Amino acid sequence: MLPWNRVLRPLAAALLTAAVALVPATAAHASAAPTSGWNDYSCKSSAAHPRPVVLVHGTLGNSVDNWLGLAPYLESRGYCVFSLDYGQLSGVPVFYGLGPIDKSAEQLSAFVDKVLAATGAAKADVVGHSQGGMMPRYYLRFLGGAAKVNALVGIAPDNHGTDLDGLTNLLPYFPGASDLLSSSVPGLADQIVGSAFLTKLNAGGDTVPGVHYTVIASKYDEVVTPYTSQFLSGSDVHNVLIQNLCSLDLSEHVLMGLSDRLAFHEVANALDPAHATRTTCASVLS
Repeated sequence: MLPWNRVLRPLAAALLTAAVALVPATAAHASAAPTSGWNDYSCKSSAAHPRPVVLVHGTLGNSVDNWLGLAPYLESRGYCVFSLDYGQLSGVPVFYGLGPIDKSAEQLSAFVDKVLAATGAAKADVVGHSQGGMMPRYYLRFLGGAAKVNALVGIAPDNHGTDLDGLTNLLPYFPGASDLLSSSVPGLADQIVGSAFLTKLNAGGDTVPGVHYTVIASKYDEVVTPYTSQFLSGSDVHNVLIQNLCSLDLSEHVLMGLSDRLAFHEVANALDPAHATRTTCASVLS
């Protein structure tokens, strides 16, 4: 009999390593976001931007590293910007978004309440990258978030799961691999195509009434595959393929959330559609 524990653990580790390898090294590596510029709880929403923006990092991200580009971009445009850490596993610092996603959604719910109380706003807008663009949909559907959120903008979100370029297709060939993955890094297991979490999340439609949805995707995404699985199909959805706006944009999964100025421009358009401007290759200068 094969020693499955010697096979399964490396496989689970391989899935985690594949994701870690795509996370850029940065100098921030802090456990809490800055309180100057963003996460400033003295910030009050203005008439021009009446809703605070809550930024939700992706798997293996955190409230600082994921938003070193977008948070200042929005803050300089007059938004009250906030970000949180969620999905922490015991003994794993810096790299978050690994816990059960339904529990992460509960953390988001508490954080949105905190932001609304501090800013005096009636609703927030939520912008998330990767898991952070998908997880809030659980909050909207099952935790009462639809009454507190005006818009959800997902940058490279895994709305219908991912097969990691086919890597997850190997799991059935190793009995017990899925259980091992679920017990060690449930936040990763929840994002695999066909997971119980995603089946529940998308049953009966992938949006809820009253929320404006925007999805910003890249055809070069190598983490959420196929990239078309990111798109939503509800009646109030704006799906954007960034290469349709600028064919020269080569950003893949990580860069879409970290530094892609075209994606940032589309985020700004989604947050303030009344003053939206066309996104082109020249938008990198805006």
